[in-house]
Amino acid sequence: MASSSKPKRIYHVFLSFRGTDVRNNFLVHLYTALDMKGIYTYVDSEELRKGEKIGPALMKAIEESHMAVIIFSEDYASSSWCLEEVAKIMECKEERNLMVFPVFYKVEPREVRTPRERYREAMVKHESKFGENSDKVKRWKQALLDAGSLSGWHLQDG
Repeated sequence: MASSSKPKRIYHVFLSFRGTDVRNNFLVHLYTALDMKGIYTYVDSEELRKGEKIGPALMKAIEESHMAVIIFSEDYASSSWCLEEVAKIMECKEERNLMVFPVFYKVEPREVRTPRERYREAMVKHESKFGENSDKVKRWKQALLDAGSLSGWHLQDG
């Protein structure tokens, strides 16, 4: 008898990224390379159906993936959507053994782990919006620390 609590894994890879930073350059190349290898990859612009609620669809796609690649870029932390994704990804890493691979695209890993520069500015803005002691912001900070502490790829150019 199959367990109904175990999620069905549909996607090989879920890509988490800040669209304005990487959608028309790095992401296109990564997605194309994965697709050419037959790797079924979730990218919101390709998989999100018109009329579908974005938040629940993204969270479900993370749950239905074997692995996640988080592309940390300069403005990643400015997006509450991205922060929700990284928090869900890290939750699924712990609870469902989701494999997680970070790519530090034009940012230092330490900036992600212990918010500095643009990541610190973004978190200050989120704190002013949601409250300094907001559970949501605390969850996001912990997710950034955890994901930023994983071994990954550090890309400065190209």
